[in-house]
Amino acid sequence: MLRLGVNIDHVATVRQARQTFEPDPVWAAVEADLGGADGITFHLREDRRHIQDRDAVLLAETVNAKLNMEMAMAAPIVRVAIQLKPDQVCLVPEKRQEVTTEGGLDVVKGKRTAREIVKKMHAAGIEVSMFIDPDVEQIKASADIGADSVELHTGTYANARSKRQSSRALRALEKGLIAGLEFDLDVHAGHGLTYHNVQPLVSMAGFSEFNIGHSIIARAMFVGLRQAVREMKELLVGMRLEA
Repeated sequence: MLRLGVNIDHVATVRQARQTFEPDPVWAAVEADLGGADGITFHLREDRRHIQDRDAVLLAETVNAKLNMEMAMAAPIVRVAIQLKPDQVCLVPEKRQEVTTEGGLDVVKGKRTAREIVKKMHAAGIEVSMFIDPDVEQIKASADIGADSVELHTGTYANARSKRQSSRALRALEKGLIAGLEFDLDVHAGHGLTYHNVQPLVSMAGFSEFNIGHSIIARAMFVGLRQAVREMKELLVGMRLEA
């Protein structure tokens, strides 16, 4: 089954730009659910630049679809996640100066800390995904620490400026997909994916989930969030059937 996770962070970004109460990302989660989203993704950053603690609590209480919390490997955020008990946490790198996540987590370097977090999450009944570049060593390290899944960072592909760069990035993602499946991991993909560039990845048999945010929220400005999600879901399902 191919799942669509909708990232609602950008809704909170608009709200925080004016430090007001709207648009509400919790409402956005409901609209995405009604549009056919299989999951809702949010990133509770340490600096709370978009999603706030209140949002996280309400999302945990109201979302019926799979709830995926992106988070840094920081002790205060780990404690929040254990209290919230989302269905899944996705461990990501985090920099204060970045606009959005710029690359995958270095699981090899942070193996000891990551393993401890995985143990804590599993003890709380929470699945763990690792947001990593499509690198075999990073995938192996993710399997070694007991992660349930990996989300392959698709930013290099999405930002490619030539066919050669795009082809190289797609080959790396396909290699990562194969490695993830060989290590018995559920393999997801996300970052920079749009209605226009997702097809080559959907055509690769094996990806079980795509997490998409900015493109869907941008489309929602013109057709509404429920419709934007519906269009993306229909696009993914249609492409998979044709593959």
